[in-house]
Amino acid sequence: MILPPTIPIFPLPNVVLFPNVFLPLHIFESRYRTMVKDALASDRIIGMVLLQPGFEANYEGRPRVYPVGCAGVITHSEPLPDGRFNIVLRGLEKFRVTSEDESRPYRLANIEAVPEVASESECAAIRQHRVRLEALLAATAEHRRAETRLPSTVPDQDLVNALAQYASFEPIERQALLECDGILPRCMALIELLEMKTMTLRGSNWAGGSVH
Repeated sequence: MILPPTIPIFPLPNVVLFPNVFLPLHIFESRYRTMVKDALASDRIIGMVLLQPGFEANYEGRPRVYPVGCAGVITHSEPLPDGRFNIVLRGLEKFRVTSEDESRPYRLANIEAVPEVASESECAAIRQHRVRLEALLAATAEHRRAETRLPSTVPDQDLVNALAQYASFEPIERQALLECDGILPRCMALIELLEMKTMTLRGSNWAGGSVH
């Protein structure tokens, strides 16, 4: 799907969407209810962007957002009796905001698409790094006593993006992963972040232990 030059954007303080990853959302603000209605009546595309720090003072207006976001298509929508919506977005493609159009109550952005196409050599490198990713995820899950669910059927690139979106990172860390120049650099940055998280977890466990 080719992104149109102008799309509605939905800024949030803690959510970053990645290509080909699903994101459930609950829509309750009046302006964003209107946004969803308009999207459902047209191409069903909404762009997710992360709010920059300090947004609280102007949240009802147009606070600053990071210029790189990810567009998603509404794959499921559930209108609720009071006008709210539950929706599910599937990430489509990165974009860069070039300017905003203030003609609607919600935010509209003029954008440039930022495609991510991996070469054969990059795909091969990501495939090799998948083993390291799975090991790191298993290590962090073990420390948190959580289960890891990594179906082997998930394509390598989708796995990288899913981990970037759903692993226990700060929003700004996810934003940095989104802004990586391609899927292989994102994979490498993801490994570095997971390695740091694993070292931190090991350190906290060691600090909390006792000497016999």
